[in-house]
Amino acid sequence: MLKHSDIWRAIDTLAREHGFSPSGLARRAGLDPTTFNKSKRVTSEGKQRWPSTESISKILRATDASLGEFLAHVGDGEGIGIYRNFPLIGLAQAGAEGYFDDAGYPIGGSWDEVPFPSIADSHAYALEISGDSMEPAYRDGDTVIVSPETSIRRGDRIVVKTRDGEIMAKVLKRQTAHKVVLSSINPAHKDRELTTADIDWMSRIVWSSQ
Repeated sequence: MLKHSDIWRAIDTLAREHGFSPSGLARRAGLDPTTFNKSKRVTSEGKQRWPSTESISKILRATDASLGEFLAHVGDGEGIGIYRNFPLIGLAQAGAEGYFDDAGYPIGGSWDEVPFPSIADSHAYALEISGDSMEPAYRDGDTVIVSPETSIRRGDRIVVKTRDGEIMAKVLKRQTAHKVVLSSINPAHKDRELTTADIDWMSRIVWSSQ
């Protein structure tokens, strides 16, 4: 299974190969210089912390490195999880019948696949973003890894399917027993408020391969 230490090691290796310290790489990418400090890799409670997908995306752009190069560094560590092919589904086609079951798990087989380090959720899949509602975090054509079995909390980035077949990549702003409020990262798009009866399923975005 993919571990925190594997990702942090890949960041350190990428920085070193391009002549930076971790703080220097963060600065080059337009991030706070302390973003990749050792102290930022654990919470105040001592729990391991994942680097954000935005920070990964920014250092790849700053170094002109590909996602494949970064993942190769992830795979350099001992004990790295097995790579497997994830179903790749387009956001536009995802609303059609035959791609998901009632629980939001991908079904069928009429899709492309992308390799990615294996995660615990055997039902995880890759979704290709379309539109601009998630810019600048996710741009049209970016791919996100979605985990139907991962629990969702307020503030998480999620994929939502409505009963009408609409598929959206949003942020869970608020959820009650009867309604769900979704926001877009792009401020040009207004919040969406849906009743729970309007929603077919919601799944959490756990990684982005930009």
